Amino acid sequence: MKTVRNFFFWVPNFITSLNLVAGSVAVFLGVQGYLGWAAICIALASVFDFMDGMAARLLHSYSEIGKQMDSLADLVSFGLAPAAMLTAMLQLAMFGEVRPLLNIEASWLQWVFLFSALLVPVAGAFRLAKFNLDTRQTESFLGLPIPANALFYASLAVVVDWGSNAALDQVILNRFNLLTAIAIISALMISEIPMFSLKFKNLKWKGNEIRLLFLLLCVALFVSLNVYGLPLIIISYITISLVQKVVA
Repeated sequence: MKTVRNFFFWVPNFITSLNLVAGSVAVFLGVQGYLGWAAICIALASVFDFMDGMAARLLHSYSEIGKQMDSLADLVSFGLAPAAMLTAMLQLAMFGEVRPLLNIEASWLQWVFLFSALLVPVAGAFRLAKFNLDTRQTESFLGLPIPANALFYASLAVVVDWGSNAALDQVILNRFNLLTAIAIISALMISEIPMFSLKFKNLKWKGNEIRLLFLLLCVALFVSLNVYGLPLIIISYITISLVQKVVA
């Protein structure tokens, strides 16, 4: 029995480790400018992040070690990895190419723009620490969840790397637009704005109306707009949460 309990204990932690590995690979790819593949790794990390929590609930194997591992993995996968991608996108916006940081010749203002990407992991660390200590976030979130933050930037990276809309690329690869996005998304992460959770307690319509309607909207956006609908999914999540707060 002890061996079985030990096995159950390590299953969620192993899945969390896969989250960390995927996020680390996303960092390596992101700083080299492989934006689309880095985005895929972030998407994989988000799947593992969902699965480790599900495994912990199914196996009743909660632990303080698992909780701390989950936060550390999330900081890498959903804080540092998008910052790496943002650094590459800012370089594309300002220099037209991605270079090793030590090979960049830039003005002090351009360095400020590049290092503004570090606001993402800083805000993400605050968001995770707050979530771990805040007992109010059992049914919903206060502030934008850090995976949603990462998926937003990953969706922009996919559009830039694998899309074929030059006009949209110019909008995304604009240093002022990227800086604005960094400021707004980071502020949302550390805010007190209620955001609905996608965790289902059951599959009934009642009590899950917002979640089910949002999932249908996600499918509709992706089917109709392909990769161009991905950023709109996160924007829709934020918008629905804000409308829900106003209506409530």
